[in-house]
Order: sequence, then C-alpha cells, then structure tokens
Amino acid sequence: MYGFGHGWGMGFGWLVPLVIIGVLFYLFKDKRGDNTKTAQDILDERYASGEISQKEYEAKSKVLRAKD
Repeated sequence: MYGFGHGWGMGFGWLVPLVIIGVLFYLFKDKRGDNTKTAQDILDERYASGEISQKEYEAKSKVLRAKD
C-alpha cells in the first residue's frame, strides 16, 4: 500500500540467506584444506628448520617409504 514495504527485499530476500550460507561454507571448507600435510611433508619441514639431523631425517624417511 502506498508503495511502502515492497522493494528489492520482496524479490531478492531469499538471496541473502543463500549468500551467507555460501560464504560460511567457503570459509569452513578452506580451513579444512590446510590440514593436508603428509608425514613426509612434516619431516621435510623439521629437517629444513634444523630440528632434526640428516641422519635422523634419512632414517625416518626410510621408515615412511617402507610404509607406502
């Protein structure tokens, strides 16, 4: 009545919840994707940072290759 209350919300009101759900899904999916490091990746990082010696690296790497 008198042009009040009928605007963009009537036609596109359903779009807002879909956009919010889509953004939340994207954010949660993106965070889970970061945890895909393999044991070899972690071992490589530890060796590169100097946390373990070359001898330890080679021994542990050999064990990991034997499991594959």
